[in-house]
Amino acid sequence: MAVNQRIKYRLVKVLCVGIIVGVLFGMLIMAGGARSAVKKKQKELQTAGAELKEENKKLEKQLKEVQAGESAADIAKKNAEQLASDADDWCLVLVNSSHPVDTSYTPELTAIEEDESVDSRIADETNQMLQDAKDAGMNLYIVSGYRDYNDQREVFNQTMSDWIAQGKTPLEAYEETEKSVAVPGTSEHSTGLALDITSGEYGELDDQQAGTEESQWLAENCYKYGFILRYPSDKSDATGIVYEPWHYRYVGKDAAKEITEQGITLEEYLGK
Repeated sequence: MAVNQRIKYRLVKVLCVGIIVGVLFGMLIMAGGARSAVKKKQKELQTAGAELKEENKKLEKQLKEVQAGESAADIAKKNAEQLASDADDWCLVLVNSSHPVDTSYTPELTAIEEDESVDSRIADETNQMLQDAKDAGMNLYIVSGYRDYNDQREVFNQTMSDWIAQGKTPLEAYEETEKSVAVPGTSEHSTGLALDITSGEYGELDDQQAGTEESQWLAENCYKYGFILRYPSDKSDATGIVYEPWHYRYVGKDAAKEITEQGITLEEYLGK
C-alpha cells in the first residue's frame, strides 16, 4: 500500500508540474503576442505622431500668416504689386483660392490669336512655343488666354448653371464648380500668364485631352518656353484643382525646368 501511495503521489506531482509548465508556457506565448501587439501599436502611434507633427507645422504656418496680418486683401494687393514689378520673380506669383489677385490688376496685353491675349512679357515665348508645335505637326487650339474678373465670373456662373441643370443644389453646384473653375479673383487667367490649350482635333476639356498628340507634345516640351502643366493628375491636394491637362502657366524657363524635373507644383516649388 505504501508503494502504491508513493506512486500515486508521484503521478499527482508529475501531473501538477505538467499543469504548471503548461500554464507558464501559455503565459509566455501570450506575453509574446502582447509584445507583438505593443510593437504594432507603437508603430501606429509613431506614424500618427508624424502626421500630427506635419499638420501642426501647417497650422503654425497659417497662424503666423494670420498674426502677420496676411488677409486675403493684403495678399491680393501684394500679388498685384509683384505682377506689375520688374523684379525677377514677377512671373512666379502664386494665384489660387488662398492667394487672390486684386481685381483692379490688368496686365499689358499682346494678342497671340484673334481673340486671345497674354501678358506682353511672355508673348515671344508663347508664340515660339505655338510655332514650334506647328512645325512638329501639332494642331493646337487656344481655348482661353487672359480673362478679366467679369469674364471669370461669367465662366464660373455658367459652370454652376450647368451643374444645377444636372440636378445639383446651388451649394452643391458651387462646390463642384470650384473644383475645376477658379472663383473670380483667384484665377491665373487674370494674370495673363495662363493658357488653356487643347488639340484642334479634340476640343473637350476632360481627361481624354491628355491622350492627344498635342497634349503629349506640350507636356514634354512646354518647360523649354517657360511653361508648366499647372494642375497635374496626382496633385489636386496641393493645387486645390482637379487634373487639367489643358491648363499651362508661365513661370519662367529656369523655374519651369526645375518644377518639371522634380515633378512638383508651383505651390510646392514656392513652399506655400
